Amino acid sequence: MLVAAAVCPQTPLIVPRLPELRTADLTAVAALRDARPDLLVVVGGAETTRAYDGAAGGSLRPWGFDVTVGEGPPVLPLSLTVGRLLLDGEPVPARSVAYDATPAECRAIGAELAAAGRVALLVMADGSACLTPRAPGRYDEAAGPYNALVAGAVGRADAAALAALDPREADRLWVTGRAALQVLAGAAEGTALTGRLLMEAAPYGVGYFAGVWT
Repeated sequence: MLVAAAVCPQTPLIVPRLPELRTADLTAVAALRDARPDLLVVVGGAETTRAYDGAAGGSLRPWGFDVTVGEGPPVLPLSLTVGRLLLDGEPVPARSVAYDATPAECRAIGAELAAAGRVALLVMADGSACLTPRAPGRYDEAAGPYNALVAGAVGRADAAALAALDPREADRLWVTGRAALQVLAGAAEGTALTGRLLMEAAPYGVGYFAGVWT
């Protein structure tokens, strides 16, 4: 069963910048370890769904930062690389989930992960990238309310609200974390966890959250 979860942004900018957000992320990660899970797994969005073992490597060099994790070649997608960095390179297993995975597929992955014993998930998920005129995506007035919906669900540990996120709207609003959040929803089904939103920010027009469920 799921005993704890943390939601953190997948941006590589938490390495050289955004110190307050990085501090909030590390607080969330510490809560995962305090739960003493039998298994800790990093979950994040990517082009394809795939399982990685703890030896898999990752690199931020494509994003301009000379930072690597793991011993093997850099096969981890961005989300899982940043997650492993937040874990100080700890060789834990990781699971990517395709950005276009259906809600049912995401929830099934979450249920599978939660069935592995006392499990904690580090979920790497950004909100909308359409929050301001200078955001990576085209500004959309619906982005703010959607982002607030996600932040509220993270803060309340509201798995049902995350499970109900509309993939088409998420895609339109550049919400790259939708699939990973729905994996969390599947893992949390039937549990009674308490949520806490540690920080919410959008310094570049992209919604970033740091939250913890225990």
